[in-house]
Amino acid sequence: MIMGDQLLLPNSRRAVTTAAPPIGVIGRDKDRDKIIAMLHEMEDHCQANTVSDKCYSVIGIHGMAGSGKSTLAQCVYDHEKKCRKDKMEGHFDIVMWIHVSQKFDLDTIFREMFEGATGEECPKFNSRNVLKEKLEDELRGKQILLVLDDVWYNSRNSGDREELKTLISPLNVGKEGSRILVTSRTEAALVALGAVKERCIPISDLDDEVFLKMFMHYALRDARVSDHDRRILEMIGEDIAKKLKGSPLAARTVGSRLRGTQTVEFWRSQKDRDLMNDTMGALWWSYQYLDEQVRRCFAYCSIFPRRHKLRRDELVKLWVAEGFIKTSKPEEEMEDVAKNYFDELLSASFLQKVELRDGREVDYFTIHDFLCDLAEEVAGRDCFRIEKGFTGEVPQDVRYLFVGTYDTKILAEKISGLQKLRTLIIGDRIHINSSTACKVFAGMFTKLTELRKLRVLKINFVGLAHARFSFPDSIGQFKHLRYFAFVVTALVELTLSGAFTKLYHMQVVDFLSCQRLDFSRGADMMNLVNLRSVISWADFDFPNVGRLIWLQMLPFFRIRREQGYEPHQLKHLNKLQGKLAIHGLQNIESKEEALEVNLAGKEKLTELVLCWDDDSCSPEIQAEVLEGLCPSKYLERLEIRNYHSTRLPSWMMGKHNCSPKNLKILELRGWIQLGPAPDLGAFIHLQSLFLSACNWDALPCNMEHLTALKKLDIQSCENIQSLPTLPKSLEWFQVMGCIWDALPGNMEHLTALKRLDIKSCKNILSLPTLPKSLEEFNIMNCSRDALRGNMEHVTSLKKFEIRSCKNMRSLPTLPKSLDEFIVVGCSFNALPGNIEHITSLRRLNIQSCENMQLLPTLPKSLEEFIILKCSLDALPGNMEHLTALKRLDIKSCKNIQSLPTLPKSLEELTVTDCSLNALPGNIECLTSLKTMNIRSCKNIQSLPTLPKSLEEITVKWCSDEFIQSCVTTDDPNWQKIEHIPKKNN
Repeated sequence: MIMGDQLLLPNSRRAVTTAAPPIGVIGRDKDRDKIIAMLHEMEDHCQANTVSDKCYSVIGIHGMAGSGKSTLAQCVYDHEKKCRKDKMEGHFDIVMWIHVSQKFDLDTIFREMFEGATGEECPKFNSRNVLKEKLEDELRGKQILLVLDDVWYNSRNSGDREELKTLISPLNVGKEGSRILVTSRTEAALVALGAVKERCIPISDLDDEVFLKMFMHYALRDARVSDHDRRILEMIGEDIAKKLKGSPLAARTVGSRLRGTQTVEFWRSQKDRDLMNDTMGALWWSYQYLDEQVRRCFAYCSIFPRRHKLRRDELVKLWVAEGFIKTSKPEEEMEDVAKNYFDELLSASFLQKVELRDGREVDYFTIHDFLCDLAEEVAGRDCFRIEKGFTGEVPQDVRYLFVGTYDTKILAEKISGLQKLRTLIIGDRIHINSSTACKVFAGMFTKLTELRKLRVLKINFVGLAHARFSFPDSIGQFKHLRYFAFVVTALVELTLSGAFTKLYHMQVVDFLSCQRLDFSRGADMMNLVNLRSVISWADFDFPNVGRLIWLQMLPFFRIRREQGYEPHQLKHLNKLQGKLAIHGLQNIESKEEALEVNLAGKEKLTELVLCWDDDSCSPEIQAEVLEGLCPSKYLERLEIRNYHSTRLPSWMMGKHNCSPKNLKILELRGWIQLGPAPDLGAFIHLQSLFLSACNWDALPCNMEHLTALKKLDIQSCENIQSLPTLPKSLEWFQVMGCIWDALPGNMEHLTALKRLDIKSCKNILSLPTLPKSLEEFNIMNCSRDALRGNMEHVTSLKKFEIRSCKNMRSLPTLPKSLDEFIVVGCSFNALPGNIEHITSLRRLNIQSCENMQLLPTLPKSLEEFIILKCSLDALPGNMEHLTALKRLDIKSCKNIQSLPTLPKSLEELTVTDCSLNALPGNIECLTSLKTMNIRSCKNIQSLPTLPKSLEEITVKWCSDEFIQSCVTTDDPNWQKIEHIPKKNN
């Protein structure tokens, strides 16, 4: 039970150590290499080892829980992800990782697949069928690697096999050579998904020597012991490792625990403990040595579904709200204690960090299934989950409840009577809109008012963007509520009633999805004196914030000339951390008034925005005010908007002892006074500098001394005539809307520069020699001669994009390293003459180049060719020989009346708004073609014989006769498309 004291343990807390880094695949190198080889087998060999003729084959890893299946799959996944990122030959177009688990929901799996394929959050769709169609649109024609981790299968349940088939059905639209890599405890699950025995890899026991090496990695990494003690610890460790019977999970948890107490006495005292004789026993042993409060926090995690993505900050706030965190030190914040608890669980390997995927910025953590078993056992009846298919009863004494499948019947019959309930997290998304919200909220809160002990309430909704909601007054009956999260899939507007502002115990309000927050008449939050965090994207400011002295998160505050919005409201809020944006600085009239904000005392703030919202304040007063707004020396990011004085505060010039000398990011916007730019020499750690709409006539001449600067972004600074020498550390340089006529002469020596963006700089007549390190170059709306000369020497260049350069008549010779070339809205009449010899070029995109009437021979490496709104009479004659071409997209090229013979490698063909009279005669021979789209081609009246490989055809906005013929069952056109699974018109 979470509330009980189960074990008599030492009172002393062990030191928290940093979690040992992943050890990779010690002892699994051959398995890893074997799987990677299987992923890239030639199709003929692969088809001989599969049970179907689908575009994918299945490879499986099976073994007991804790044996290292997921770790091995993770290593393969990481390898393929890196290959994709590095654009290595033969890489997959899409690489996805999905955790399945015993009780999975198809909608959730499809959403995760969509997010894995796109790197974006999945929108809400009306039905699973629509979701599946949208997912298939993203996967169609792509070579896919899908990793399915922890698949369960019951051979006696026929429904399991059907669900698994449905789960992988979106991959049917993929490209030949797609793969599914599966981990499971049983070989039967792999076979059910289509794997054959030869492609099912059992996880064998690790060699004793290899296992010992793994164990010692976790137990003795960074050990600060004498050589004598190390030798003894290694001998004892060898004995302990033998008891763990080759379980990698046990090695990690036991080893991590021993690393916290690296003494001979402790290790020797634990060597003969019987608990270590199996994996679960080893986990119990590790659990016993956690502090009582840490054990309590770990058990609480069993409320979440298995492999749920836990977020550190959210979990910390939940633990505090539940009352799990205790401290006897007045100066110690409960959140800091909770973070230490979290880090202890991570250090002890009870939590595992999920590596960032698809560019997402949030770190997630999960709990291994064996450890979930342990958490559920120690939590007992305190924690409970209502998941898909649940029909039983909820324990009446449950304290912490997660609802994965929600409906009003569950709320009324199974939840409303739980008198001891302290936490209700509704993970399922409840559908609401403006017309139904009041009814939904009223019904929900009326049923929940019986839950008088509720401390935590988190509800997820699906709503329409910009809808307006308000809570009923019955919310005020949750007198003990400490944590309230209103999570909506769209940005909405929310009004808080006076009843909400009487929840005096409230610590956390999470309205992140709300774009606007208002209070009903006479209501504010000044009485919520225990409030610690306000989580919101909205400009959510409220009067008398100065009373909330425990506040740690306040993203926004606007100073006004009204009671309750004065600068001194922020004076004593020295617990603030993270980001704070202060607007309305025009309402501060002196340095003394600015000092009342006491920014220097807010040492936990890492990001600060200072903004004057209008021009009502004189430059002289602005200078005094900014002088008084000196932030703490620990600040990492500073943004100052609309500052009109030429005088810099002393703290920006390094003349103040507490100035933010460790600043990493500086953004200056709307500094309109003429004169030189401020000297930034004091910020020696600056990594990113952004300047926008500033009226300086020059940048600091000592910029080259900012040796940590990696990114420089200058936009709409129209008075700057030239640039000084830039630091060699620069990796990304962007300039937009400036009038200087040249870039710095030392560009060639910027040996770290990887990306250069030049946009709307019409006075730049030519570019200096560019550095060989450059990988991406984007130029837009520039002069006719900006690209004189050649770029062959830029031997690292992968992507070159040129847009809206109307006066530019020709292109330079391009480097052979180029992978992607995009030309949009330019007046060129030809591509560079050497393009045929750029043998690494894979993507070519030409749009709105009306003078381009002829294309040269294209390189055989080309995989994707898009051409839009050009005056071409014909495509290049060598199209048939582009043996790597997968996608051809032709739009609004009215002069093209016929297509040449196309290559057999083509997988997707789109023709839109063209004057074609017919499709190519050899299209039947395009045996890789899967998708064909014909739109707005009025002259096409009939289809040729189409290849059997086609999976989808779209015919839209063509002549009525042609469209009708494609849906009339006895028409020849219909008979030619009858075999295609998906038809759109």
